[in-house]
Amino acid sequence: MTSTGGQASASGPPLGDLFQVIVPRPIKLAEFIANRRAEGYVRYLRPWNLDSPLIVDPDHSGDSDFDDGQWLTDAPPENLVQAGDVLMPQFFGRRGPRLSLVGQISIPAAAARALLILRPVVPIDPSHLRLITAFLRSSPQLRALCSTLKGDLRITASALHSLRVPGWDDALSAALGELDSASSQMARWHQEAESLADNVFGDSEDPVQARRSIIRAGQLIRLRADAAAQLDDPGYIARTRFPYPLAQRWREVEARMSTDDRDRAYKAVLDAAEALLGFCALLVASLAQEAGISSKALRSLKNKISTQLGGPGFGDWTRILQQAASATGTASLDADHPFHELGAILVEGSDTDQAAARLAGRRNNHAHGRANEPLPSAGALAESFADLALLFERARFLADWSLLHVTSVNWDRLSASETVGYRRLTGDHPVVPTATMVVTGADRIEAGSLYLADRDQNLHPLRPFLTCEICEACSSWSIFHADKENGQLIQRSLEHGHNYPYRGNEAPLRAVGLR
Repeated sequence: MTSTGGQASASGPPLGDLFQVIVPRPIKLAEFIANRRAEGYVRYLRPWNLDSPLIVDPDHSGDSDFDDGQWLTDAPPENLVQAGDVLMPQFFGRRGPRLSLVGQISIPAAAARALLILRPVVPIDPSHLRLITAFLRSSPQLRALCSTLKGDLRITASALHSLRVPGWDDALSAALGELDSASSQMARWHQEAESLADNVFGDSEDPVQARRSIIRAGQLIRLRADAAAQLDDPGYIARTRFPYPLAQRWREVEARMSTDDRDRAYKAVLDAAEALLGFCALLVASLAQEAGISSKALRSLKNKISTQLGGPGFGDWTRILQQAASATGTASLDADHPFHELGAILVEGSDTDQAAARLAGRRNNHAHGRANEPLPSAGALAESFADLALLFERARFLADWSLLHVTSVNWDRLSASETVGYRRLTGDHPVVPTATMVVTGADRIEAGSLYLADRDQNLHPLRPFLTCEICEACSSWSIFHADKENGQLIQRSLEHGHNYPYRGNEAPLRAVGLR
């Protein structure tokens, strides 16, 4: 199931088709009433007022002390703003203009001569409006239309009127909405912390009592800050947000690296690298099967498992990823299809491609006993870990996707939908709660199978390239892929490498060319 979201057009409609661009008239100084709010007066808005929440938040309600600046006794009609207008400065720095949406609480208000009023002339969806304002804040096309005056950029109404803006893009608009939502949430937390700090002695003038009170009341705030700070640590993201097989491998690497056992730490690093590349390559194989994509490396993978004595290894995973971007059939995929991000991991000649090559060489030397010392040197361990960390960092998009194990499926004929029970296999522990979601579409969901959920929550089947079951060797929940050893078909775990003869139905393997 692939995304069908629309794409932003590089040559969308002219801004003038969506907005009336109004240039306010100059205001006479005699009309100002400074710092006064009274019946009949109109708030005077200037460029530095655009950051006010009264202007930015159209849903803001309640009284306000926003008396900063000046008030007008008689504003020209051209200067009066309306709820839903977008305010933009005519002069701004090279980082781009600030834009603000006028809310109901902001009016009555009038714009200064230094502002432009963008008034919608057609209904504009809030998500599309967010996309347009983001474009205006950061667009090189806008800056190219500007003139320069005393180091600032100046945009005219006529130039702005002709500027083409992006058309509707649901995926990009949704991403901007998520970013705005996160920003708003952090702003609320910031306000909560400030309010608590401003009221330290609200209940008692005793410093001891005040300390106890602020420790108790501020516990959740401190926990939020601690959790957020950990997200700057790539290791924390790998342990908690990556798919289970990779998160578990990273946890073992960190544990081994914290000891003096260099040999086990070195092996853990190399095993984690192979697990990461193997998992990504098997995602490529699954998505390619779903979308009708092919490459020489994918055909070689199928040939190895179906006809040869040995199965795929580090080199095979690397070649699949190296050839993904140029594979036959990728041109028909949507721009936001997950295949594209997988194909960007090991671009030929890139730093990640070189890191993978170094790790592959170390893996081969270690496996065949070609190391120069009884134990890997501290330098070799540090260099290998740095290469592994680079690969995990460039694969961070995996933290935005989900590996789902479908536990149950209930089909509703009347609504043509399925209620799906699933476990989200994220983080370094396989025991996770079961959740449900409703899925509609032509493709039926299989109970017991693994799926990749992308950013848009489209579900991509991974069977039979990736399967899951309780491991016969260690009795832990594990993710497996088909492999070959001495001519025998086996299944090998990504988490710990345990393997045993393939006991499942081989028909799905034959259906995709693996048998």
